[in-house]
Amino acid sequence: MKVTGYAYPWDVLETDFVPRVQALGVDEVAVALSYHSARAATPWSASRTAVVARHAAFYRPVSGGWGELRPSTPDWVPAPDSGGDAVRLLNDAGIPAAAWIVLTHNSQLGYEHPDVVVRNCFGESYPWALCPSRPEVREYAAAVVANSVAGLELSSVILEACGPLGAVHQHQHEKTDGVWAPAVARLLSICCCAACAASWDVDAETVRARLVEEVRRLIATGDLAVTGDRLPPELTQMLLRARQRATDELRAAVLATLPAGTRIVLHGALDPWVTGALPGLTPSAPDDVDAVVLFGWAPATGAEAVAAAREALPERVAVASYITAVAAAPVPDIAAYVGELAKAGAAELHLYHLGLAGPGRWGDLGTATAAAHEN
Repeated sequence: MKVTGYAYPWDVLETDFVPRVQALGVDEVAVALSYHSARAATPWSASRTAVVARHAAFYRPVSGGWGELRPSTPDWVPAPDSGGDAVRLLNDAGIPAAAWIVLTHNSQLGYEHPDVVVRNCFGESYPWALCPSRPEVREYAAAVVANSVAGLELSSVILEACGPLGAVHQHQHEKTDGVWAPAVARLLSICCCAACAASWDVDAETVRARLVEEVRRLIATGDLAVTGDRLPPELTQMLLRARQRATDELRAAVLATLPAGTRIVLHGALDPWVTGALPGLTPSAPDDVDAVVLFGWAPATGAEAVAAAREALPERVAVASYITAVAAAPVPDIAAYVGELAKAGAAELHLYHLGLAGPGRWGDLGTATAAAHEN
């Protein structure tokens, strides 16, 4: 199994990062070049304990050529091209570097441009979620990718949030966890903004009213486990087709900016209704990418998801599993889990996170990497 480890630019630029990662033995390091807001621990740093990225930012120079949506620059890193510096440092050390690019998750732009964000059936906006149906968002995503890769030698381009975000993704100090049943979260994640509504085959107000009615009915039942709704199947399929069409258009705009032969890795999910960092795959997505990364942080379901993907995706598309060594509860036997993923058909292991996993969890990364290379 190929092993890709994820890191932020400031992690890579720490003085001991390169030798530590060389000893770890990962095959590739994915460097965040466009990323959302975060408070990131820095357990390996001698001078600080965390980096507070107050807003989404672009870790390459922000020059001309942007449209209406223009990313913010980070003042919490000293260099104007910290992402590029990190990639070049890795290349000079003989470590293949990938571009890790977050696209539609950007609260800064969402607050500045409320007309381009996802809006639910109640009319509430999700400022953290840029809507793929908006041409300005597609133009922005394409510019992010084009400017991310400019002038860099990259082993892969890894696309996160290349699709819609919804009701249950991170926003400030989140207070929605465990409140919505899966069916409610799915309905609240259907974008009803003007651009999405214009793509529907039926009256938009009728659709919104039907969605509101069903959300209220599901909440009133008090069933927090319910996964299905009572929407007419033809309405459900129409809404899904509209979402997938917008997602395909977003991905096409992004990929058009990349040189031929670029290795494309897409974060995604088999369930077409999933929103977030790993959004649901569209039917045409496998035709455009070299690998699909599935969420594997829950060992109880990770191998099952890989097996399903291996059966559903073309053989030429590598299946990767994204696992973490920084969860509150460590995986009891991470080597055995990696073996299960390999047996299920995973050709790649994506490790989170080379900066956040401090000395107390570094052994888990080493164990996982060794187990991956043995399979």
